[in-house]
Amino acid sequence: MNIADALRWARVALSAGESPQADAEVLLTWVLGRNRAYLRAFDDLQLSDTQWLQYQTAVERRQCGEPVAYIMGVREFWSLPLRVEPSTLIPRPDTETLVEVALLQLSATQARVLDLGTGTGAIALALASERPGWQVTGVDRLPEAVALARKNAMSLQLNVAFLLSHWYAQVTGAFDLIVSNPPYIDSNDPHLLQGDVRFEPHSALVAADQGLADITCIVDHAPGYLTDGGWILLEHGWQQAESVQLLLRQKGFSSVQSWQDLGGNDRVTGGRWCGEQSVVAGAGSS
Repeated sequence: MNIADALRWARVALSAGESPQADAEVLLTWVLGRNRAYLRAFDDLQLSDTQWLQYQTAVERRQCGEPVAYIMGVREFWSLPLRVEPSTLIPRPDTETLVEVALLQLSATQARVLDLGTGTGAIALALASERPGWQVTGVDRLPEAVALARKNAMSLQLNVAFLLSHWYAQVTGAFDLIVSNPPYIDSNDPHLLQGDVRFEPHSALVAADQGLADITCIVDHAPGYLTDGGWILLEHGWQQAESVQLLLRQKGFSSVQSWQDLGGNDRVTGGRWCGEQSVVAGAGSS
């Protein structure tokens, strides 16, 4: 079986999916350790028996709907190759909007940043890659996620601290910026039964109160962990911007606004904390 024949077989096998051509090529580049240009330039190259078996297995897993990122064990985010596992969400391009906004809102060369619900560490690591002088901390309530984020930091040689904490429970000190991509999908959302999200941990996707419960918790406790003038930025669903803005204003945040993703949907909402406050260690949820 050569490369051209293997791709032809895979496209047919994956024809019921949304992107059979792209999936077939990406999986074969992974098996061969080459890029897509190589597939086109050497399409008559014969696969070894081991490569063909590995490719068949990968395609069959994709046929069952398993995300390509889980099959390969890696996903690129902000041009950073990140290890991914079924215990965490797969980083998505929409979340890069949160990174972009954070870099614009906080231009200081030195700052303390907190990433709540860090998962793979994608947001924290992206920020650290752009601002080496920032002191970035990422927290997650799952030991598996914290371990994975630490592996990603080590492989990328980025200085980010990852801690085990359910939101603010084990967090101390004040931060110039709090960022989070928390669970924000309503439990009745039909998209939970479609595509890649069927394989992702629902605890990282779904929140009570029409998807706003975790966002509300984060906003409620944020003032105790922000410096005077510090920012909080939250990713949310495309229909939740108005609700998140209201939560922030009710808590006393100023400069509240929303930013759109590349698809033109409101994706990130944030505000600035100004006024006298005191940092209370461990005041968050547990």
